[in-house]
Amino acid sequence: MNPHTKIVNIVISTSLDHKIPLERLIMDLPNTEYNPEQFPGLIMKIREPRASFLIFSSGKVVCTGTKSLDEVELALERLIEYMKKVDIDITIKPKVRVENVVASSDIDMKLDLNEIAIKLNNVEYEPEQFPGLVYKINDETGATFLIFGNGKIVCTGTKSDKDVHIAIKNLMVVFKKYDVKSYK
Repeated sequence: MNPHTKIVNIVISTSLDHKIPLERLIMDLPNTEYNPEQFPGLIMKIREPRASFLIFSSGKVVCTGTKSLDEVELALERLIEYMKKVDIDITIKPKVRVENVVASSDIDMKLDLNEIAIKLNNVEYEPEQFPGLVYKINDETGATFLIFGNGKIVCTGTKSDKDVHIAIKNLMVVFKKYDVKSYK
């Protein structure tokens, strides 16, 4: 991976294969929020590793905020430890499904976003609304990029760090094909 590229967020989903009494969690666990009139899931945050969970009474869980699969595993272990503290015994090792990997990078180019908006398809660019250009690359990775004039990019919509690497490489191929140049 480009040395300027780093994973900034991984979103996973899983199931604890256990009904979860959300009302009990909100009473007994710290750093939880639950407002069933507005949203059916409980929000729980942990500090180490930094992660947020959406926990549903069905046992389905979404975890966000981690930066690696190792952190995902550790965060899930911590969640299961918290569950045990309130007498909810999770006996399985949850199977993780990666939903989204978000990475940031710097492609070391100064970019004319107006030029890119004209040259490429699948682009949204409204500088009055947002300073970045949104580009959906048409490749196997499913990536969408936020591209900024200073060469910083955010890659989202991929399922692995390998896909991030491929998507950025493919972005550079597209830039070359459409003669997108760096300017000073």
